Amino acid sequence: MRLASTHHKAEHLVKTGVPGWLLLPAGLAAAFVGTPLIGLAPSVDWPNFWGLITSESSLAALRLSLLTAAASTLVCLLVGVPLALVLARMQFAGRHLLRTIVLLPLVLPPVVGGVALLTAFGRRGLIGRYLDLVGIQVAFTTLAVVMAQVFVSLPFLVISLEGALRSVDPRVEHVAATLGATPTRVFTRVTLPMVGPALASGAVLSFARSLGEFGATLTFAGSLQGVTRTLPLEIYLQREVDQDAAVALSLLLVVVAAVTVAAVYGRDHQP
Repeated sequence: MRLASTHHKAEHLVKTGVPGWLLLPAGLAAAFVGTPLIGLAPSVDWPNFWGLITSESSLAALRLSLLTAAASTLVCLLVGVPLALVLARMQFAGRHLLRTIVLLPLVLPPVVGGVALLTAFGRRGLIGRYLDLVGIQVAFTTLAVVMAQVFVSLPFLVISLEGALRSVDPRVEHVAATLGATPTRVFTRVTLPMVGPALASGAVLSFARSLGEFGATLTFAGSLQGVTRTLPLEIYLQREVDQDAAVALSLLLVVVAAVTVAAVYGRDHQP
C-alpha cells in the first residue's frame, strides 16, 4: 500500500512536469514568505486583542482603508481597462514609452510616487496651483489617499489585463464583428468575458496593493485621523507608542489581505 502511494506521488510529479529537486527551493521560498506572517500570531497579546483592534483610531483607520481601497480599485477599473486595451491592441508612436510610464510605479519607491504627486497636485504643484485658485485642495485630503493608491496599484491591473488581451484569439472577435456587432458590443459581450479571470485577478491585486499602501499616502496625504490615516499608517504610529497594538493591527491587515487574495487565487484551477 505504501509503495503504491509513493508510486502515485512520483507519477503525479511526472504528469505535472515538476522535477523533484525543485521542491526544495520552492519550499524555502514559501517558508521565507510565510514564516514572518505566521510569526505574528504568537506575538499578539490575545487577551487584549479585541480591544486593541476595536479602539476608535483602529476602527477609523480600518474603515478608511477599506473605503479608499474600494474607491481606488473602482477608478483603476474605469481607466485601467481602456488603457490595457489600448496598449494591447493599438499600434502607435510612443506606445512603448506609454507602457514604461504606466508600469514605472511598480519599481519606484512609494515615497517617490508621493513626492511626484505632491509636485503635481500640491497647492504649489504643476496642476494643484490652478485647482487652488478655484478653491480645490487635493493634497492632504481623503481624495489624496485614493489618488496615491491609484498611482501605485493601477499598473497591477494594466499588466494583468494587457497580457490576457494579447492571448485572446482575435478570430472570435472578428466573427462577432462580421455578424454586425459594433466594436463596443464586441468589447463588452465577447472580449471582456474572455478575459474575465485576468480582470478579476488584476482588480484583486489592485485592491490588495491599495490596502497596504503606505509611503505615497504618507507623503501626499499625510496622517490625519479619520481623514487620511489608513491602517498601514495607524500601524506605523502605534509601533512607536504601543507595540501590542501595532502587532494586533498588523495581524488584522494580514488577515484582511489574505482573505481578499484567496477569494480569487485560493482556488485550484486544475483540469
